[in-house]
Amino acid sequence: MTASPIAHYGRISCLLHWGMAALFAIQFVIAGVHFAFPDTALEEAVWGAHMPLGALLMLLVVVRVLWAVIDRPQRPSALNRAASLGHLALYALMVGVPVLALLRQYGSGRAFAPFGVPLMPGFEGEEVEWMTALGGLLHGELAWALLALIAGHVGMVLWHRRMGGLDVLGRMTAR
Repeated sequence: MTASPIAHYGRISCLLHWGMAALFAIQFVIAGVHFAFPDTALEEAVWGAHMPLGALLMLLVVVRVLWAVIDRPQRPSALNRAASLGHLALYALMVGVPVLALLRQYGSGRAFAPFGVPLMPGFEGEEVEWMTALGGLLHGELAWALLALIAGHVGMVLWHRRMGGLDVLGRMTAR
């Protein structure tokens, strides 16, 4: 990869990145509670936020991708091919995981209105089994894969700073 003369991401990119990072942290804590403490008052208290928060994250990832395309000339270049592929994988999972959840939701026939905004109506009759099966099979597993990639992403930021002498974290802090 060729080095870009641009050293930092802009304010909007930083806001989207860190805002989504915070929402993903909350989402994974909620999923962890759901996994570790099923059928408890704690799970009941937090699990209702999972689907609306997932819908918000899906919207934000679409905004983030559109902004990345619009803002491309003002963005630093990737450090190397591995970084590019890692970011591509992150984006693929950030889109794919909620798409599978929406597919499962639609196939179930249940309405979905996060934050009171109707995204899909419910329907009467039998569920669409292939939709619910595919979403049920892959949504959770790919979400945990996304968490592993996020952990790797954070790990590489720390590794670059400690071992490589590069402050890649500084690229994603607003100036």
